[in-house]
Amino acid sequence: MRIAGAVNLCVVLLLTSSLALSQNLYQRTLKLMGSRFDISVVANDSVQGNQFIDIAVNEISRIESLISSWDSTSQTSLINRNAGIRPVEVDPELYNLIERSLHISRLTQGAFDITFASTDRIWHFDGTMVSMPTPDQVAKSVSNVGYQNVILNKTNYSVFLAKKGMRIGFGAIGKGFAADKAKALLMQHGVAGGIVNASGDMNAWGTQPNGEQWRIAITNPFNKSVPFGLLPLNGGALVTSGDYEKFVVFNGKHYSHIINPKTGYPVSGIVSASIFAPKAELADALATAVMVMGVDTGLDFVNQVKGVEAIIVDENGKVFTSKGVQLEHISSFNLLKNN
Repeated sequence: MRIAGAVNLCVVLLLTSSLALSQNLYQRTLKLMGSRFDISVVANDSVQGNQFIDIAVNEISRIESLISSWDSTSQTSLINRNAGIRPVEVDPELYNLIERSLHISRLTQGAFDITFASTDRIWHFDGTMVSMPTPDQVAKSVSNVGYQNVILNKTNYSVFLAKKGMRIGFGAIGKGFAADKAKALLMQHGVAGGIVNASGDMNAWGTQPNGEQWRIAITNPFNKSVPFGLLPLNGGALVTSGDYEKFVVFNGKHYSHIINPKTGYPVSGIVSASIFAPKAELADALATAVMVMGVDTGLDFVNQVKGVEAIIVDENGKVFTSKGVQLEHISSFNLLKNN
């Protein structure tokens, strides 16, 4: 599954200098949920802009306290501590997130799986790995992974992990969920437009102060300093997963930080998967799932999901798209492996 901080996307704000505009764009960058968040809002003045951003920050912090598996006091941690022991009653908000996560797991046949948190962390992408894990270590690492062993009871909103040693975690869906919640709350407060960028989980609404569309630059996986595509984002979400931010190399082979939850081994074949979806939560989960599925299966899956599109780049620099994406409509399209 994807480890936090995998991909950074660049928000390209094409603003004019018209003096007739009564609103401006206000932005703040800060660390939340262990990752970089960039929050941009359209507002009348800096006081209002900062008030709006504070609303988003407080909402994201609230979500973090609910879903964090690192916070020993969170409901997620309580679920994990009681794995194989007893069901735990949780807030409906967390219950519903888990229920949606399991639904995505079933749809993707386990390519996305929140129980991946159960793994023994045998892969390390912080520069400390000096050798490959053994096949036995890899097999043992995923022995407690399996979304089928998460038992839900909606009558009392309880969650039970059926096997001791199981854990759930929201590293591949949590930031998208938080971005969705912050966006919804800002819209409720009358914010006309903005972007919540949760370390590359992009969620936009409205327009820029000059009335133009928001445009998002997707990183070229072979040259991170050069975006390969500039795409409009109107009221939806865009999330990219890639294997170029965190990896290890053994015997000349590149091993990505994105792990297949079924096998315990890093994925291969795809270097970048960008998913467009109505919500960042869904795009977040599916970006990881497509990386695990591979090009053919991933595209076939995306083409069957209404409202979801994909741009996939394979290890040879070839670009694949779902049926609803036209590359000729992407501004500044440029992807060459030797750039």
